[in-house]
Amino acid sequence: MENNKRKCLECQEPLIGRADKKFCDDHCRNAYNNKLKASNNNLIRNVNNSLRKNHRILESLNPDGVKKVKKDTLLTKGFNFKYHTHTYKTKENALYHFCYDYGILALDNDWFLIVKRD
Repeated sequence: MENNKRKCLECQEPLIGRADKKFCDDHCRNAYNNKLKASNNNLIRNVNNSLRKNHRILESLNPDGVKKVKKDTLLTKGFNFKYHTHTYKTKENALYHFCYDYGILALDNDWFLIVKRD
C-alpha cells in the first residue's frame, strides 16, 4: 500500500519498485533535472560561453606565443573585454587580463599584446 503513495517527481505517476525510487524512468529523471538546472545555470552558461569564445579568439590570433593586435581586430572577431578569468600584475605594474592561459595587455594607441602562459 505504501508504494501507491509514492509518485514520480516529474510526471506524478505512481512508482513501482525500490523504496528509494524517485522517477518512473530515465526520461522523467532527465527532464526533471534539466528543468531544475535550466534557470539557475543560464547566467553561468552565458559567461562560460563568452570565456570560451574569448579564449578561441586569443588562441587564433596568437599561434606563436606573443603577438600585438589592434583593439578593432579583437572587437571584429567578437572579443568581449568584460569577461576574463583572472588578472596578473607585473613588478612594473603592467596589468594583464587572462582568459585561462592567454592574456592581453593594453598598450598605447589601442594596441594589445597577446601572450600565452605555459
